[in-house]
Formats: sequence, structure tokens, C-alpha cells
Amino acid sequence: MQTLDPRGIAPPFARYAHGVVADPGARVIALSGQLGLAPDGTVPEGAEAQARICFANLDAILAEAGATRGHVLRLTAYVTARDHMAGYMAARDAWLADLAQVPASTLLIVAGFTRPEFVVEVEALAALPG
Repeated sequence: MQTLDPRGIAPPFARYAHGVVADPGARVIALSGQLGLAPDGTVPEGAEAQARICFANLDAILAEAGATRGHVLRLTAYVTARDHMAGYMAARDAWLADLAQVPASTLLIVAGFTRPEFVVEVEALAALPG
């Protein structure tokens, strides 16, 4: 995986890359958006707590494919208000803390999700070496 952060543009706002190139022959893994729904069916309050569950779910899905968070090319996250951005970003940055190369990332503000208690959703695109 190669990160792309050209010098002629403003640097990323946080811990992510402007772009990522997958290795030749890589197998792509598309991960559906994950909500902050705990295995017992509960939904914690706050974007950071919910995002931590989202990222734990992504870890489980990646493991099922024989991958890790180090194989993630791109994260796309959705929050329901600007107030939730900091909590989401704290969870994301903690999830990426040990990686030498970070994925591309997009964060969008949306009107809502299937249930009002959900405030964040995270999806990913990953690639395993061929």
C-alpha cells in the first residue's frame, strides 16, 4: 500500500492520507457501514463510544477475511451533527494510532440513521495482497 500526500496541497486535517494506492494484484474487501450497536443489542450514548463499536466491528469483519486495519485503504464515516465529529475522530485516531501508513478518509454529516439513537456509522474499503 502506498499513501499519497502531495506537497502542493494542504495537508490532511487529521490522521489520514489524501489517497492510497493498493498493491498490484490486491484482493479488494468492501465492508458495509457499521453502527454503534453492541453485541447485546445496546447502543451507548455519544459518538466516541459508538465509533469504538463501529471500529471493533470492522476489526471482526477484516479478521474474517484474513485482513487487519493495516489493510484498510479508505474509511467513510457519517455523523448526525458537527458536535459528533470530535468523538468520532478521537475513536478513529485511536484505531489508527499504531499504523505507519494510514488510509484515506471522508467524514460526512447526515440527517440520521435507521434509529434516532445512532449518531455515527463507519464503512471501509480494504485490500489484501494478491
